[in-house]
Amino acid sequence: MKLKSLFLFSLIFVGFAQLPAQKRVVLDNYYNNEFDSSTGKPFHYLWNDTAMSGFSQFGKLFKAQKAVLSILRIKPTSKNLKNADVYIIVDPDTKLETVNPNFMDKRASEAIAQWVKKGGVLLLLTNDSAHAELGKFNRLAEIFGMKFGNQVLHPEMSIPGQTRNFNSCASTNLPNHQLFKDVRKIFLKEIAPIYCSASAKPILTENGNVLMAEANYGNGYMLAVGDPWLYNEYIDHLLLPADFENMKAAKNLVELLLSK
Repeated sequence: MKLKSLFLFSLIFVGFAQLPAQKRVVLDNYYNNEFDSSTGKPFHYLWNDTAMSGFSQFGKLFKAQKAVLSILRIKPTSKNLKNADVYIIVDPDTKLETVNPNFMDKRASEAIAQWVKKGGVLLLLTNDSAHAELGKFNRLAEIFGMKFGNQVLHPEMSIPGQTRNFNSCASTNLPNHQLFKDVRKIFLKEIAPIYCSASAKPILTENGNVLMAEANYGNGYMLAVGDPWLYNEYIDHLLLPADFENMKAAKNLVELLLSK
């Protein structure tokens, strides 16, 4: 009887030991630290923001893959990134967006880079230069062989009073990459280009401009897009016509980041 119990306990223990550890996905709320003027509460590209400005649907995709979500409201350091598997920074603030914006500096960029080098996965989703601080933020991007440019690509060419021209922001010439598996068309609006050096690899290019890029760095990985891209407004078909597949691309992105 004791041997049988011991055998069953061993099976249970081995079963638990073989379960994959839950990935921890940390979203920055230090460089992107905007407040809703009507409520005084943080908003814009956050997990708990269910409005069109939020990342609630993006977060649900991570949770569907059993990831644990959290927010980092203070400056990133080697200590507070230690337990993170994926770290996401979105739309770094300008002085027009928040009273006291936090800018990327040498110390933070080096801490983030060391975390990536040890196996961390970094996702940078900036914005065009009119809506995000890119000059100082490039201190971080340049470590991985990238630099966000000041041009604004994919402007929406809509005429007031007429149906929105979503196709002016469409990308259809998508590469053979895990991010675009079974994806035929995505929406990208007002995006900053990315200049890549030899250590970075373009993912999506258009008319000679790089819209998305990636880099392996030590044991880690970094992916960059010059736009917040997958917030609630444009992740699915709340506004987008049915032939856009941002949601499918978002699911691919989540799987890609969690597989690293």
